[in-house]
Amino acid sequence: MALPQSLRVSVTPPELELVASQQLVEIVPLISMEKTAFISGAYGPLRPPNKAKVPLWMAVNLKLKKKCHIIAPPWLNADYLQDRLTEETSQPAFSKLPFRFTEIAKVILDVASDDLESPDKIRSLLKDLREARQAKSREGLKTLDHSELSLPNLCSMEINEIRPYFVQSMSIFTQLVRNPAPDPLREA
Repeated sequence: MALPQSLRVSVTPPELELVASQQLVEIVPLISMEKTAFISGAYGPLRPPNKAKVPLWMAVNLKLKKKCHIIAPPWLNADYLQDRLTEETSQPAFSKLPFRFTEIAKVILDVASDDLESPDKIRSLLKDLREARQAKSREGLKTLDHSELSLPNLCSMEINEIRPYFVQSMSIFTQLVRNPAPDPLREA
């Protein structure tokens, strides 16, 4: 969702991708490497052809150096995404997806699309899924009331996109509840 500059008070998408890069993913290393300690933890040892779990940032680094293949998470395939899209368009509730699915999918598609089966179809399904979920978000914002907002299963990117509208709307609602308009019938 493109926002005007005045409403861009949230975290940017690249910043969300950076946060998501801490998520663990599976790789098939193409090199051997001993266990290596980083600030975020120790990873390895890497021994081809055994799979290993490493943070996404490390997988991206190794992939760019052609030292591993990234194994897509179970939800990053055309069949799973098609099922979520069908669920999204046929039910009023948001379908259950990983909290950082948007960011992780973008990073993997940008760096390791050759490790995915049908990357173009996955991109298309992610776009359709995003549009369906954005439409639901807009509908949910239309039904805001001052006491609560319940939109379960929203992902981090979606929350980040609606945050400015939500904060502004809740501020207006709070003012209206505190200072209700005078009733013209009672004053007469």
